[in-house]
Amino acid sequence: MQYTPENAQKVGDALPIDQILCGDNLDLIQKLPDCSIQLVITSPPYFQQRDYGGGMGNETDVDEYINILLCLFRECTRVVKDDGSIVFNIGDKYMDSNLLLVPYRFALAATETGLVKLVNEVTWVKRNPTPRQFRRRLVSSTEPFFHFAKSDNYYYDINAFLAQERAQKQRNKKGNTKLGQRYFELISESELSKSEKTAARKELTEVIQEVLHGQIYDFRMKIRGIHAEPFGGQIGGRTLQLKNKGFTIIRMHGNKLKRDVIETSVAAVKGNKHPAIYPVEVVEEFLHLLTRPGSLVLDPFMGSGSTAVACKKLGRHYIGYDINATYCEDARQRVSEMPKYRLIN
Repeated sequence: MQYTPENAQKVGDALPIDQILCGDNLDLIQKLPDCSIQLVITSPPYFQQRDYGGGMGNETDVDEYINILLCLFRECTRVVKDDGSIVFNIGDKYMDSNLLLVPYRFALAATETGLVKLVNEVTWVKRNPTPRQFRRRLVSSTEPFFHFAKSDNYYYDINAFLAQERAQKQRNKKGNTKLGQRYFELISESELSKSEKTAARKELTEVIQEVLHGQIYDFRMKIRGIHAEPFGGQIGGRTLQLKNKGFTIIRMHGNKLKRDVIETSVAAVKGNKHPAIYPVEVVEEFLHLLTRPGSLVLDPFMGSGSTAVACKKLGRHYIGYDINATYCEDARQRVSEMPKYRLIN
C-alpha cells in the first residue's frame, strides 16, 4: 500500500513517520514499502573526508565507496513514488593532489543503473567556506546536489523555489530611490530627438511606478544608439520600437529565471557533535520545489537532523536513519525544540 497522508493509519508500522531510527540504513530502508516516499534527500559521508562514527566513507578505494552507495541508491529508487525525486549531496576529495570527481562518478553510475534520470545538478555555493591557505589550488566553496527522478512525471513546483529570495528583492526595490536613474542619464546622453527623449522619460517614469507599486517585478530599457539591436536579422516588436520610437521597455512580471544555484552560509549548531552540518535552508528549497505540504521525506543519512528540522518547519513528514547513536540523539533533540507543524509552501 502506498503512503498518503489520508491512509497513514492503515499503513501503520510499515512507516515510522516522524522518527529518527538508529541502525544500518540499508537494513532499515528494506523494511519500507515500494513507492511510499515522495522525496529522498540526503548527504552521505564523503569519501575519506571525516570520521562519522560509522563504516561509510572510510573505504580505501573510491569505486568501492560508490558501489556501496549504489546499493542504497537502488533501494531509494524502489521506495520513491513514481512522481517523487531523489536528491544526493556528495563532496569531492583530493588524493595525491588530484581531484577525484567523486560526485560526478557517482552521478554517472546512478544514471547507468537505468532506474533514474538526472534532472539537475544544483550547486550549493557556500558564503563562508572553511578558510584555508592553499598555495597551489583554490579554496573549494561549492558542492553539488544531484536531483534524480524515476519518471518524467515528477512533482515540481518551480515557482516555490527561491520564492523568498524573489520576495525580498521585490521589497528592496520598493525602497530604491535610484531605480531607473541610469536610464534617465542614458536618455540624456543619447542622440534621440527632443520629442523622443520626452516620450522615453515619460514611459520610464511610468514603468518605475509599476515596479514600486508591485505591479511588475522589474524592467529593462533599450535605447537606440546606446544598446545593441537584436542580431540575426530577426525583426520583432522591440526592434520596430527601437527604430520608430527610439526606445523600448521590457517588463518583467516576476517570473525570475530559476537558476541551478542555492547560496547559503555553512551551518553550525551549538552543542551538536556532527562534523558536517548542511544548512536547513538548502533542504527547505528542495522541499518547496519537489514536495507538497504533508508529503513524506526520507533521509537515510540523517546526521545532524537538518532534513527533519526542515520538514517539521514546512509541514512535511520525515523518516531518518543514522548508524551513529549520538547523532541520532542529537538530531532528535534538535527536532524536539522545533515548533509543531505549520503547513506552508
